[in-house]
Amino acid sequence: MPTSYLLEKPDESGVDVSKIIDLMKNDSEQYKKIVQSANEPSYIYWDKFRHKAQPDGLSAEEQWTLVSLFRDISSTETPIKAKNGNFFKWLRLPSIDEYLHEIDMLVGGQIFPKSKVPTGNREMYITRGVIEEAIASSQLEGAHTTRAVAKKLILEKRKPRNESEQMIVNNYRAMVALEEEFKSRPLSQELLYELHSMLTDGTVDESEQKRFRNNKDEIVVQGNIGNETYVTHVPPNEEFLNAEIYKLIAYANGEPDQKFVHPIIKAIFIHFWIGYLHPFTDGNGRLARAIFYWYLLKNDYWAFTYIPISTIIKRSPIQYAMAYIYSEQDRNDLTYFFDYNLKKVIQAMKEFNEYISRQFTQNHQIDQILSKNQSLNERQKQLLYYFISDTEASTTTSSHSTINKISRQTATKDLKELKKYGYVASQRAGKFIKFFPTEQLKKIVS
Repeated sequence: MPTSYLLEKPDESGVDVSKIIDLMKNDSEQYKKIVQSANEPSYIYWDKFRHKAQPDGLSAEEQWTLVSLFRDISSTETPIKAKNGNFFKWLRLPSIDEYLHEIDMLVGGQIFPKSKVPTGNREMYITRGVIEEAIASSQLEGAHTTRAVAKKLILEKRKPRNESEQMIVNNYRAMVALEEEFKSRPLSQELLYELHSMLTDGTVDESEQKRFRNNKDEIVVQGNIGNETYVTHVPPNEEFLNAEIYKLIAYANGEPDQKFVHPIIKAIFIHFWIGYLHPFTDGNGRLARAIFYWYLLKNDYWAFTYIPISTIIKRSPIQYAMAYIYSEQDRNDLTYFFDYNLKKVIQAMKEFNEYISRQFTQNHQIDQILSKNQSLNERQKQLLYYFISDTEASTTTSSHSTINKISRQTATKDLKELKKYGYVASQRAGKFIKFFPTEQLKKIVS
């Protein structure tokens, strides 16, 4: 088994606490400057802070002690209990309220109103988001396939050929179930079992489904950091898991005596809590991200139906893993995980907003070019928009049916009409008939 990954700790043997206290009393500006350098714009640990330490009479180690003291004094406990008996805590940074307001505005305010997503196109955008999330979340957990192959797998409803493809199909089905059914149900042991079974169908033995892991399973979390493989997390024992999982369920369902916590904050806490408890033998990362979506959709954050957060996380998988590690190994400070994920949520929402804006502008231009005498429906227009934006693209009857949630008969009719107008051509490829843009369509943007 690989060795455990342990964070490098500062050597505090030479730290003069009296110098730190003196600075805190007599030089508040310098004190604030040191603390701010560790907390903003990113919440960082010693491994990065030591390179930013201010040359002000305190050693880097003394400045880190000052930062740690500030964080301890200013932090608030969460309901998430650690194996050592303490509770994870978090620091509400000054920027958090601004970030939360920005997300709220992106979801339902002036920046990203629901009406901005054209009614006829919503199913397409939902499908896009669900597919991209399914692919990226699976790739984060080791699914080895390209995005293009994975997308075709889902859209053409092809049978998975290996475990990686099975993971992606499972994730897609789970995301669809979250949007269509699970978001209306409270969290429960049964829902966790059902969602986990869906995520791991055909990839784990059935004996590992519909039950929480036990001590005999001897589960550890491993990951690559740099060029080495390490044990990055040893989940708590089954006694701890069985006691705490029901506290998580109660927290997620918002028991009546709970104080209000902003849904974004709570969703990130639940995401971490699932990952930390690691309730099953496999599939816990995908489950944690799925429950994150469940909570937000349940609380009317409708835009998350469209937004694949895992595509953003996948760009920095080591940082994602380290957010867990920092939180667990630096005095149970959940702020590391929260800070990382909050910023990824904002980035994902901004990218989707930009995507919608680009689509709106491009589609309006194409509408003006397409013949007004041809009464194309919204599905047909969306397919032509897609073909014009990517002239190497193709589709099948199955793909068109899946994206728009229509019957194969209706999908066939759509494609035959486009072929009649001269916008698409067809060619057999194995058992599928592929439709692709014609030169006539490509000339629209030339």
